[in-house]
Amino acid sequence: MLNTIDMHCDTIMKIYQSKQNGSAEYLRSNTFQIDRKKLKKGEYLLQNFALFMDKKETADPYKTCKEMIACFYEEMEKNQDWIKPVKSYADIQANQNDNLMSALLTMEEGAPVCGDLKKLEEFYQEGVRMMTLTWNYLNEIGFPNAAFFNEETQTLTTAQQGLTEQGTAIVQRMEQLGMIIDVSHGSDQLVEDVLTHTKKPFVASHSNARAVCSHFRNLPDPLIKKIAERGGVIGINYFDLFLKEENRFVSLTDAFIAHVNHFHTIGGIDCIGLGSDFDGIPVSSELPDASSVTKLYQALDQAGYSSGEVEKIFTGNVLRLYKECL
Repeated sequence: MLNTIDMHCDTIMKIYQSKQNGSAEYLRSNTFQIDRKKLKKGEYLLQNFALFMDKKETADPYKTCKEMIACFYEEMEKNQDWIKPVKSYADIQANQNDNLMSALLTMEEGAPVCGDLKKLEEFYQEGVRMMTLTWNYLNEIGFPNAAFFNEETQTLTTAQQGLTEQGTAIVQRMEQLGMIIDVSHGSDQLVEDVLTHTKKPFVASHSNARAVCSHFRNLPDPLIKKIAERGGVIGINYFDLFLKEENRFVSLTDAFIAHVNHFHTIGGIDCIGLGSDFDGIPVSSELPDASSVTKLYQALDQAGYSSGEVEKIFTGNVLRLYKECL
């Protein structure tokens, strides 16, 4: 049994949008990258479901996020024969004992919080247990790396801003509540600021290594090392643009292994997890959907990782962090 844990997907956004535009798709069965059959085939223990909206396409991020939460719980209600939402480590264990998959509700983009601690607490009460602080735009919490990337020179400026004053208060309150901080998309400075102003482990739920693939969305070695030293976990993203340089003709699984090897060298085996970004990335022929994680399992085995190390990457590292933080 693989017991896969995936720290990031955008499936709820896809389901929500399908209902908005009249094509109504559902979690049980759909044309997306994640549904019941695909998760079962990938032998999932837990899937994080992110609430994501592009704030430039959303008149009211708070209202949209609330509607997405309602959509998530509607789907949970209809599928409780095989998957149930979790708010604590004990909930995950209980589902495992009942042979059920677990669904952890997360947010990708802090804009719906509006920089307001009361709204943050409200989302926590609604079951949100992880929040990606920024997407690709500045919000009340802080700055993304996208804000400091120069398209013309293809370089990332080192003179950066990170957390705002409100953002610092938000991450500290998240830590008190037991809502996991997620720094994927955040500027390098934002990650440094989170390290400065918090104490607990945190995650980069769907980020890769910049030394392997130079995209600004990926993490530089010093930050990988610091996240690992804090006990944090980095979920490897399956998007080809973040896995390999555009002109490199390597398979996605080989590129995935290159990132695992690099994280292992820089931060050790305990900092590596999975963060597919399914339903937020284009479908690839190699890793088309959630059922294809078995290929990653085989690739790790062939690359010489022990069964204990593979278990840590697929399950153990994330579970350890959830046990400590939730």
